[in-house]
Amino acid sequence: MAYAPFHEEFPDIAEKETRMLTVFDLPGLPAGQYLFVEAYCNEPGCDCRRVFFNVFDAHTHQLEAVIAYGWESRDFYATWLGEDNPAIIRELQGPVLNVGSPQSPLAPALLNQMAIILKDKNYVERLKRHYDMYKAVIDKKGRRRTAKPKQTFSKKRSRRHRNRGM
Repeated sequence: MAYAPFHEEFPDIAEKETRMLTVFDLPGLPAGQYLFVEAYCNEPGCDCRRVFFNVFDAHTHQLEAVIAYGWESRDFYATWLGEDNPAIIRELQGPVLNVGSPQSPLAPALLNQMAIILKDKNYVERLKRHYDMYKAVIDKKGRRRTAKPKQTFSKKRSRRHRNRGM
């Protein structure tokens, strides 16, 4: 499954609601501002209920961390995955640094801050709302792509070709 930025579908909402962390004096993080840019699964029909945060330094625009987070229960992910593997489920739930993504030396400290940010229940509800909005658009696009093309030949002809082994 691939993840794409929320702002590709909802730029106005993303501009207003993207979380920014302002740091003055925290161990492991230089002073500055860090943008937590949301990305959601763009696979039609997938219901993973996860978000990836691409964390950028707001000044340099450098990617500092990619953090994955799933808000559902352990049981949900075991069912969704079709397997009860605690290590994999932990990675699905997070928050965790995404193993397959580049991480800067600041990534562990940003992960710690993300864990604090996610204690804000209103913020988590916003993420769920963004997920639902994004997935509705992606699923609608997927239905358009997978719509059956119009039949261009008659049933009589198709039956004849079937009988000939074609």
